Amino acid sequence: MSALILLVAPASDGQISQIANSFGVDWPHLWAQIISFSVVCGVLYKVAYKRVLAILEERRKQIAQSLANAERIKSDLEKTETQRQETMADAYASCTKLIEEAHAASTRILEQETHRATVMAEQIISKAREETVRDHERMLAELKQEVGRLVVQTTAIVTGRILTPEDHRRMAEETARQVAG
Repeated sequence: MSALILLVAPASDGQISQIANSFGVDWPHLWAQIISFSVVCGVLYKVAYKRVLAILEERRKQIAQSLANAERIKSDLEKTETQRQETMADAYASCTKLIEEAHAASTRILEQETHRATVMAEQIISKAREETVRDHERMLAELKQEVGRLVVQTTAIVTGRILTPEDHRRMAEETARQVAG
């Protein structure tokens, strides 16, 4: 609207002309500048402004897509973290279970081995006792024989006579009865 007033202003010598003259307005140059500016604005609008707007719109779409991708990646990362936490919890539970099973198995094996060692020790002690009884009986038998032989020999020396095998046997039995009794 003010451009129309300015167009009309040069023709009339009114108050607008006086203000324009006091500011040093050169009407032909002003009109040339207005036309140049309009042409430049039109060309920039046609050539550059539409391209800039298209580029800005494309960038806006890319930014929106990047934000959507970032949200999707963040969501995927949260899911992955949740899965990792669940996997770690499962692994910890499995590990704890395995440790408990290993403790139970080691306790069971320890009890079995202790029982087996006790049984073996009892068998060894039993065999040692049997061996001791056999050795004792064998030594007693040898002692009886030796004592009988010594008694016979001593009797033969004391009596001065030679003893018959029947005398030897009888004295050995008598000595054995006395030693046993």
